[in-house]
Amino acid sequence: MEAFIIRFFPAVALFFALLFAPAPLAAQAEAPLLLHNVQILDLSGAEPALRPGQSILIDGGTIKTVGPMATLSPDHAVRVVDGGGRIAMPGLVDMHVHVWDEAALGAYLARGVTTVRNASGMPFHLRLAHNIAAGKVAGPRLITTGPILNGNGPNAQINHQIVSSGAEARAAVRAQHDAGYRRIKVYSNLSREAYDAVRDEARTLGMTVMGHTPEGIREPGMPRTLPFNIAFEELLDDGFITFEHIESIVWHGLRNQYDEAAAKRLATRIASAGVPVDPTLLAFYNLMRVAETRGEYLERPGVEILNPLVVAQEQENYDRWSGEAIAPARAAFEFYKRATKIFADAGVLLVSGSDAGIFTNIPGHSLIQELHLLSEAGLSHGDVLRAATRNAAFALGEADRAGRIAPGHRADLILLDGNPLDDLDVAGHPFMVIAGGRLYDQTMLDQLYEAASQVDVARTQRNLVEGLQAQGGDPSILGE
Repeated sequence: MEAFIIRFFPAVALFFALLFAPAPLAAQAEAPLLLHNVQILDLSGAEPALRPGQSILIDGGTIKTVGPMATLSPDHAVRVVDGGGRIAMPGLVDMHVHVWDEAALGAYLARGVTTVRNASGMPFHLRLAHNIAAGKVAGPRLITTGPILNGNGPNAQINHQIVSSGAEARAAVRAQHDAGYRRIKVYSNLSREAYDAVRDEARTLGMTVMGHTPEGIREPGMPRTLPFNIAFEELLDDGFITFEHIESIVWHGLRNQYDEAAAKRLATRIASAGVPVDPTLLAFYNLMRVAETRGEYLERPGVEILNPLVVAQEQENYDRWSGEAIAPARAAFEFYKRATKIFADAGVLLVSGSDAGIFTNIPGHSLIQELHLLSEAGLSHGDVLRAATRNAAFALGEADRAGRIAPGHRADLILLDGNPLDDLDVAGHPFMVIAGGRLYDQTMLDQLYEAASQVDVARTQRNLVEGLQAQGGDPSILGE
């Protein structure tokens, strides 16, 4: 394989400007780039296809031209990168993360993730998304919901924005829109009145909705002997961008019955409704692994990237799951995998999310684990990679401008030393990443990953305090 070569035309000054730029920061402006001599992994057809001998011209963060090497000469660009025949594929998308501090962003890039959807918004996320887009901070493109909208009940958490009435719910949605959010996340405990108000106000303001499917007020006996106040089927035509978590769908949609026939019927209804599903198998898998190892799993390599402030808040969950019964957890997880394959077979559009940033879910690496779990569930490697690229673009309404290496699409791609169709781990160890048209070589990726463990705890605390204040919460609940 040919050596990795970068040639700069015509200014030597540009070379030194890039060479000595601070590694954690992306360049604010990128010259036209020609990625020469690559194989493009095309996931847009019924079967994955490799197209050898290709070149990709990038300018202004957009892919301008893709074609055989002979049709695109080095004269087309200021910078030419020889890909040495390596495989280029679209960057990975993690559709469910929790970002608490900007330090974690480098871990995503280092693992080939070029877009993340943050599922619990705070004001700093809006600023961070702007700074990433402007090249002031190195990181994947950051999409964020507003603060999680929930009601009081068994699933309420300290960072949730609690709304009980329709009036409170409408006001919360308007406030999130005024703050700059365009995506809403809903949660399990929302009452019918509050959920209906959230849905209707979001439609009026042109905001999208994703999240846990609201169940209404939880009453004793639910779900086995008493149906939920809001039936799962009622939500199918409400325009959800994604339903989150296969275990939540089993809980609500199947009333927590591990019934494959019922799962097939539910999958058919979800597929007919056209609602994408984000299984996040890893979210429950990591709970189960903590139980199976009696807590040893919490000390595995890579956990140093987890935010210390969040780790402290999770201690109660660590203690609980370290003592959970193993057999029921394993049985549940095995059914979640079967349900995921049932959904895929029924034609449900699956996307990939990791729930990284909470519990013991490691930023960046967790998405690669999720890809492996989707494979373990029975999806082909092609379908797994499609879930992390093309399917995500469809779910986000961006299929015409993201998720493929094609003209007019966002310049988010990764260059790989091997074939991810043979080994999914290859996708998580890219030779090079181009995110928003900005190039990160192996040295920069290594530096970004190392920097991800250098969390600014004081900054995280400020982020959380600001977030709670913005949604009318009490910051003192965070403790000292």
